[in-house]
Amino acid sequence: MTYITKGGSALQFIGAVLLLFFSGIGVGAQSLSGQSLNARSVASAAVFRTSSQIVLVPVTVTDRYGKSIEGLGAKDFTIQEDRVSQPIVSFGAEDAPCSVGLVLDVSGSMRNSLTGAKGVARSFFQAANPQDEFLLLTVSTRPDSGDGFTTDVGGLERSIDRTGPGGMTALIDTVYLGLSRMRKANQPRRALLILSDGIDNHSRYSKSELLRVALEADVQIYTIIFDNGAAGGSTGTIPYRPALILKPGDRVQQPEGPRMLEELSDKTGGLHFHVRSDAEAKEAASKAGQALRNQYVIGYQPSMAGPTGQWHRIHVKANVPKVNVYARNGYYAP
Repeated sequence: MTYITKGGSALQFIGAVLLLFFSGIGVGAQSLSGQSLNARSVASAAVFRTSSQIVLVPVTVTDRYGKSIEGLGAKDFTIQEDRVSQPIVSFGAEDAPCSVGLVLDVSGSMRNSLTGAKGVARSFFQAANPQDEFLLLTVSTRPDSGDGFTTDVGGLERSIDRTGPGGMTALIDTVYLGLSRMRKANQPRRALLILSDGIDNHSRYSKSELLRVALEADVQIYTIIFDNGAAGGSTGTIPYRPALILKPGDRVQQPEGPRMLEELSDKTGGLHFHVRSDAEAKEAASKAGQALRNQYVIGYQPSMAGPTGQWHRIHVKANVPKVNVYARNGYYAP
């Protein structure tokens, strides 16, 4: 929620860290007072004057096994915008409630992997914060976003259990719809979790259109990619015969699907996982949940202003050895 004081000279932000994000962009630019913020004070209520901008970047750090690393401080990070080092003026870390859109692929190509995908959804729900809210979107011939956001996890699980595989695959259209629906989320921290093999053979929107919207959205995208052989990945333990479902022309584009999902995650600061078994899928769900809830938020004031709509590249580095850093790779100037 954002409030403007009577004098119109300041913005007051109430709630968790990501409420500082300006609408529509995952790394937000907002007004900041002349005083710098103390470390770990970002989540508290404050009043910021309109003298300059602050950009907030959510960051996930994991070890080589994908386990989230906690306990780092501002001194453990460096950040650049357009290859220029930026002083860190604010730093925060907390387990804030989330709004999560679960994109579940139930199309024909997921016939042999749907049971595992449903198990991933249950594992993810079980690890949820009680204040989290969820939106279920299913991928088939047409996107379906159900009844909107809910905290009724039991009801969502029953809906998922009743879902059977079938139909063509409008994956891009469903993710596009999910990003649009996330604007109605009630929590400041927002993410999509996509469970799919990556095939798309029935969307109206293009990959480039989806990537543009994803880069403008205040949403991190996590993807669990089922390598069941349907999209050019390894076959795994379950055989798959795409000729039963796909048109011949679709097979040429199959490898592009997983790469698109990887790119969505990389560009929005989420994580992606390739899984070949139910056990790997559940492990990926656990790691995705940890990454979503154990984030750092780094704030800096850009040293150079640019015109509205200009793309600014961001690079975040952790000054600790043998870790992986995940953060949005840039933003469009508001």
